[in-house]
Amino acid sequence: MISLANNKDLKPEDFPSDIEGLRMTRQRREVLAVILRDRDHPTANDVFLRAQDRMPTISLATVYNCLEALVTHNIVRQVNLDRESSRYCPNLSDHCHFQDEASGKIHDVVFKEGVKLEDILELPKGTKISHLDISLKGNFGNR
Repeated sequence: MISLANNKDLKPEDFPSDIEGLRMTRQRREVLAVILRDRDHPTANDVFLRAQDRMPTISLATVYNCLEALVTHNIVRQVNLDRESSRYCPNLSDHCHFQDEASGKIHDVVFKEGVKLEDILELPKGTKISHLDISLKGNFGNR
């Protein structure tokens, strides 16, 4: 099995025939390659437009179906910020998302080494967190 983490140079033909129990069709390979290539948290429409460059016959419906399958099999993460279109992130490790209000770009933000949620959040006793989804908005620097 090849690692998808931090590997933006993978081409669709480099993917194994099966990832996380999901059969990787040509369309799924192309959609995953698009998400890994730029790692800019694209929307489904962004993925569709980029996938058309290499696969002109792919439809928007196919892209949506591929994205749903990739999310369901924990290959990519669906990110929802406010009322915007869903975006897709290949980073499956625990992290937050920061959206720069000036540019609209979304960046992955990691926790400092050794920091646990219990260190910064007052969680009820016995809480078991199954999913982490923290989004931040603001501006970089002195804007």
